[in-house]
Amino acid sequence: MLPPEGYQKTQKGEACTSESEIISVKQFLDSAFTIKDLGYAKYFTGLEIARSSTGTYINQRKYALDILKDAGLLGVKPAQTPLPKGLKFSDNSHALPDPDRYRRLIGRLLYLSLTRPDLSYATQHLSQFVSSPTQDHWNAAVHLLKYLKGCPSKDLFFSSSNTFDLQAYCDADWASCPQTRKSLTGYCMYLSSSLISWKTKKQTTVSRSSAEAEYRSLATTICEVQWISYILADFRIPLQLPIPLWCDNQAALHITANPVFHECTKHLEIDCHLVMDKFKQGFVKP
Repeated sequence: MLPPEGYQKTQKGEACTSESEIISVKQFLDSAFTIKDLGYAKYFTGLEIARSSTGTYINQRKYALDILKDAGLLGVKPAQTPLPKGLKFSDNSHALPDPDRYRRLIGRLLYLSLTRPDLSYATQHLSQFVSSPTQDHWNAAVHLLKYLKGCPSKDLFFSSSNTFDLQAYCDADWASCPQTRKSLTGYCMYLSSSLISWKTKKQTTVSRSSAEAEYRSLATTICEVQWISYILADFRIPLQLPIPLWCDNQAALHITANPVFHECTKHLEIDCHLVMDKFKQGFVKP
């Protein structure tokens, strides 16, 4: 099959050389398969996409309202926070008669959190109980829906700016899980003014101090920064090094600056080597 008329061979790493070539390719495909050109994407797999001169907005307003409607909470009074203040689950709370309802709700909230970083922590926390949810867990999920009722249209903004400065923020919640005493890692990353990556995840091991928990969070964040740098390199987007990595724990930063393994850090050796190597290479800076 011959390429469309007017098509020019592109350079390595380029998809096309002009908008007219895109139109030519669409016309060529239409002649072979009869396609319908819908223009720029406006709605795709639950994502509502809007464009302006400054950038692109993505939200899941319709999907959020569908969740509220299915839960019968379209008319509830909105809550101010995703979870109640000082939330604790009772060991005596009764098991839900229909646990599948809770599981379906959490699954939908997990998908919604792909464009809603403000729901990330709450959804991650509630997803731990899908195997045997109780009434307390359901009440917390309802509170999250009440928060969603107050802001179903929050969106992500991706700037059309041609500056590509990457910076990362990380934090940890030490011994936050009352059952396992494991800590929580949280991070977010911005490319220029656009939030492009975020995560909330329970750490796999128990940390003996807040500094240790923060240091493990540093290591996890650096791995994500490295992965994003590889993706940007594939798109031939140069990054200015070192990449700012913000951490609010001075003890964790001191461990990075003082590469001596002693009683407090010898069991962190692998994480220590990873973080220190990236700092020495000038890949990231505190």
